[in-house]
Amino acid sequence: MTLKMVLPKGRINTKVLQLLSDCGITLIGDDRNYRPKAYGFDLEVKLLKSQNIPSLVELGQHDIGFAGLDWIQERRADVVVLKDLGYDPVRIVTCIPEDWDWQEMQKRPLIVASEYKNVSTDYLDKIGVDYKLIRSYGATEVFPPEDADMIIDNTSTGTTIVANRLKIVDTVMESTTQFLANKQVMDDVGKRKDIDDLLTLMQSVINGRERVLLEMNCTNDQITSIVGLLPSMRHPTVSKLYQDKGFAVKSAVKKSEIRELIPKLIAAGATDILETAIRKAI
Repeated sequence: MTLKMVLPKGRINTKVLQLLSDCGITLIGDDRNYRPKAYGFDLEVKLLKSQNIPSLVELGQHDIGFAGLDWIQERRADVVVLKDLGYDPVRIVTCIPEDWDWQEMQKRPLIVASEYKNVSTDYLDKIGVDYKLIRSYGATEVFPPEDADMIIDNTSTGTTIVANRLKIVDTVMESTTQFLANKQVMDDVGKRKDIDDLLTLMQSVINGRERVLLEMNCTNDQITSIVGLLPSMRHPTVSKLYQDKGFAVKSAVKKSEIRELIPKLIAAGATDILETAIRKAI
């Protein structure tokens, strides 16, 4: 049974496409093609703006999709979040002109500009300020000081905020790319299995990206020390060398641990150390 998948256009598209490619799913189509053909998995694919995806998945127009957590919350979409992919992290922040006093501003009515109507309303009501919200449609950072006292916008580096002589006074929320599904489709046995299979493929790729395969040799009297140093997904693989001249050891190790681990292995007597990339790990 074909799964209907919706993919985001724009900034977060690149990492999602690479993840699918590493899962063995190839999309064929040019930059102007909003309906690429998928090979490697039974998918019907459409590209839309990330802002529209949560609502359309909730309505069942698409079975699964990818969108930022900010737009899931902004649309108040009742969907199943299958996986936080952690891609393209941004903060939704409140900003005011760099030489204004935030404490003093909260004592008077404010004009606030934002693309995020619901997220902004929830935040402003929570902090208890008197405000008028103006919906912006891009380039929110240019509103202050003439057209707004404050903005609520997303940022990854803060560069644009500083360039427009603004300063961040609070963080409303943090957002990353989410893999989401329609609630009703999760009750469809056939489609649920395909979604679970796809999620397993994605997780195997993510696991593989986090680890490398370390292989090494050691003598008989060094094996206990070597194995004791090695972290692994379960246990290191150990096999005897030809003519019982020692042991060959393999272990899937997190990339973050490699820098400190290899010197320790060498000191413990490991030789012929090989580090190999892992495409998938389950």
